[in-house]
Amino acid sequence: MNPFALSIIASSLALGTITTLTSYHWLLAWVGLEINTLAMIPLMTKIPHPRAIEAATKYFLTQAAASALILFSSTMNAWTSGEWAINAETHSTPALLLSIALTMKLGIAPFHFWLPEVLQGVPLVTGLILSTWQKLAPMALLFQLSHSVNLPLMLSLGLVSTVIGGWGGINQTQVRKILAFSSIAHLGWMVAILKLSPQLTLFNFALYLVMTSSLFLTFISMNTKSINELSTSWTKTPTLTTITLLTLLSMSGLPPLTGFLPKWLIAQEMIKQDLVSFTLIILLSTLLSLFFYLRMTYSMSLTLAPNSSFSSTSWSSKTKNIMATPATLSLLLLPIAPTMLTLL
Repeated sequence: MNPFALSIIASSLALGTITTLTSYHWLLAWVGLEINTLAMIPLMTKIPHPRAIEAATKYFLTQAAASALILFSSTMNAWTSGEWAINAETHSTPALLLSIALTMKLGIAPFHFWLPEVLQGVPLVTGLILSTWQKLAPMALLFQLSHSVNLPLMLSLGLVSTVIGGWGGINQTQVRKILAFSSIAHLGWMVAILKLSPQLTLFNFALYLVMTSSLFLTFISMNTKSINELSTSWTKTPTLTTITLLTLLSMSGLPPLTGFLPKWLIAQEMIKQDLVSFTLIILLSTLLSLFFYLRMTYSMSLTLAPNSSFSSTSWSSKTKNIMATPATLSLLLLPIAPTMLTLL
């Protein structure tokens, strides 16, 4: 892609997200979301492949429908309450429609159907942007709307997302689809606790961004797109492979890694709110996600390629610099949990 065009697209992505994050008016937030969506389309179609065109079309139609619903529901709220401010008290019906529209933009079940197909049809770098940066603006709006959302709706969406995110990823062999279903499951945890403790949602989202970025950067450096290709990684980059399998275990929520921390805190908060049965079910649904994380770990560490690889590549200094911070945060934050709890 032309560097000049790429700089304009990157600037538009940043502008759209910053506009939404800093806005207090629903119309201004909607404009930021539209800029974000339109800037993402050229990144998806920079390689003119039929799968990329299909992914861009699905992404555009879904985001356009969600944006139209946001515009409609915010106008309805202004009509009933006379307020365009995001942090003002929202009427119950517009709040319900806004919650559905934002969950559609995030790819939360049952509005998740577009996410695995879109992520599978784009390059890994574009998938990294789609899984991390593109979720900042909708999550910020959902966070500001947390005081008005419907608790039964959020709990239902959270439970459905964790179950579908775990169930859908079990039979997948493509890394990008597995990461898409992983995203759906993690967002389910965030939505479930949104009404009860928005701070925990924000904390879980920050850790999700770190761990997902670490995995995507690893697969980009390895140029790996399927589970079968993971079996060749040990002979090429054993150090990076070791860190990656630990990051996968962290994503699954196993102690003493970082990913255990948000699940522990969310389960503790739900039990305090007398949602014991719900906590048990959502924790059991995590076992589904654990299966495909362990499957990827098994392919990386306990499986060797049928043929020896003579193109051994070292872990370059450039890769070390990029991977050092997210990999460390993805693995070693649990010991400083008390400090982070006091910050919350």
